[in-house]
Amino acid sequence: MKSLSRSTAAFFAISFSILCLSGVSHGQFTVGSGNAPQIPSIADDGSGPLNPAPPTGSTPEEIIQKFTRKEAEFKQARDRYTWTQDIKVQDLDGDTVVGEFREVSDIVYDDHGRRLEQVTFAPQPSLQRFGMTKEDIDDLRHRVAFSLLPDEVAKYHVLYVGQQKVDELDTYIFDVAPKAIEKGQRYFQGRIWVDKQDMQIVKTYGKSVPDIGVDPTKKKKHPENENLFPKFVTYREQIDGQYWFPTYTKADEVLHFTGNDVRVREVVKYTNYKRFGSDVKILYGNTDITNNKAPQDQKPATGSSPPKQ
Repeated sequence: MKSLSRSTAAFFAISFSILCLSGVSHGQFTVGSGNAPQIPSIADDGSGPLNPAPPTGSTPEEIIQKFTRKEAEFKQARDRYTWTQDIKVQDLDGDTVVGEFREVSDIVYDDHGRRLEQVTFAPQPSLQRFGMTKEDIDDLRHRVAFSLLPDEVAKYHVLYVGQQKVDELDTYIFDVAPKAIEKGQRYFQGRIWVDKQDMQIVKTYGKSVPDIGVDPTKKKKHPENENLFPKFVTYREQIDGQYWFPTYTKADEVLHFTGNDVRVREVVKYTNYKRFGSDVKILYGNTDITNNKAPQDQKPATGSSPPKQ
């Protein structure tokens, strides 16, 4: 978010090149300089005490390999679903809502299988003390539902923290931070919870980085570019008995702009997950040629394959 008063951002002195995590205190992580921000209650809801004991039967490295492979499967699976995404961003003065941004869209596919985002509801924004930026919109649409894939692991420090009960789920906890910040790129920094049984991410807490407008390596500040981002928690639920898809994201934080403090509340809801397309396969003998052309001199047989449950 950009402050509508032309002020500069509070000094952001955390280095993202090193990840040092305490993992000892409940709900705490340390990044860069060692200053450990306490995870607020929005990230602790439904969570039991943190157990720092190492995993049994697997090493943290093996767990990382397993859940990142599962995350690749999750991403491919979600690409076969449609859903409705409801974004609400509120500007608060104390507990009073003084402005709002709202956008409801359906994630669908065209006749060629290309994913489309159809906005169905978007009233005129009434935010008063900050403005939504391209980075804000991109984060809300794509990054708050963070997923760590095998080809992305090398970009991050991933450190095992311990084990924790989240509602009825037994989970492993890892803290994640980018090894380096490349110009024009955005990353996730925070904590992830991995279900022990399904080896999939079921909860994330953190923020998109970097904040924009203050370069900690330079003295000069750029108030016209000030752009701060809140921490958010995202929960997933199991869809169709197999994959854990994001269903709810929330942020509620005071952003400390140099000239003023602004409380922002964000809620993203993901509903109406529906599998897209047909499960019909085209078979030629025992070969699946659904995405290929059949031999012109022979007619392919058709068969159906039920969706995996």
